[in-house]
Amino acid sequence: MKDEELDEEMLEFERKYGKEDGKKKDAGAMRSLTIALAVVAGLLLAVLAGVLINKAKLVRALNSEKADLTSELVALRNDYDSISTNNAAINDSLAVEKEKVGQLIERLQKTEATNRAKIRQYEKEIGTLRSIMKGYIAQIDSLNTLNISLRHDAAAAKKDAAESREKYDKLVTKTEEYAAKASVGAVVKGRGVSLVAINSSNKVTDRSSRVVKLKACLSLIENSIAEKGPRIVYIVVTSPDGTLMTGDQSRPFSVGGEQKMCTASREVDYQGEEVEVCIYYTNPDPFVKGVYNVEVFSNETRLGSADVLLK
Repeated sequence: MKDEELDEEMLEFERKYGKEDGKKKDAGAMRSLTIALAVVAGLLLAVLAGVLINKAKLVRALNSEKADLTSELVALRNDYDSISTNNAAINDSLAVEKEKVGQLIERLQKTEATNRAKIRQYEKEIGTLRSIMKGYIAQIDSLNTLNISLRHDAAAAKKDAAESREKYDKLVTKTEEYAAKASVGAVVKGRGVSLVAINSSNKVTDRSSRVVKLKACLSLIENSIAEKGPRIVYIVVTSPDGTLMTGDQSRPFSVGGEQKMCTASREVDYQGEEVEVCIYYTNPDPFVKGVYNVEVFSNETRLGSADVLLK
């Protein structure tokens, strides 16, 4: 019986004190886990705090950059206000560019500083607007320089004219003479005027009974300063009795302010080089014997004359 009682006492001892050891072990594990979680939480809080601090710094930097860009735009708008010129076209263009600056300021103010893509885009636009303004400034400076130079030249010319009116009058006279000579020199002249009679075989003849038409030819001589383009050449043919010969091509024309009637005419494309012109006239009546005369004109001048004798 003593042995059984001893065994029971041992079992009771193990149950009592074994449970206490287990509780102690469980409590120790919980404390370790709590400490570990606290350490992890602390690290996470430190990382999060670092991220928030860096983000705050970045936001401050971006807001500062946005403020700087806004200041640049305001300064740029003031620069546009300070530009002035008497050129209406340039003033209109400056007003357009100034309006663009104002619109860009409004867009920048409505844009979050963290939108870096938009901020970079606005930086490029500011650079473009500044370059455009520099171009206008250079253009205005150039115009001002030119105006100053022209004013100086005009003042010098006026002074010279006042000091030497006689010399000025001579210069005017010379200029007018040169202009008159140039005008005369620009007139296209003719040479080699000829008049022949043509028979039905298109050959030259002097037999009045065989003549079917008259052929007047000449050359418009080369003139590099004459006006280029179409020109009309007129022929005035008179019969042996001095009568003006007319036909379907007859029409009035003017030369040197004088009105005349032509026998026939032809338009020529004159390009400053010598060109030969021939004009034909067919008489509705038979040709008679005698001397036929032709005078050739342009709207500028008389080009020449010629005769043909028909037998």
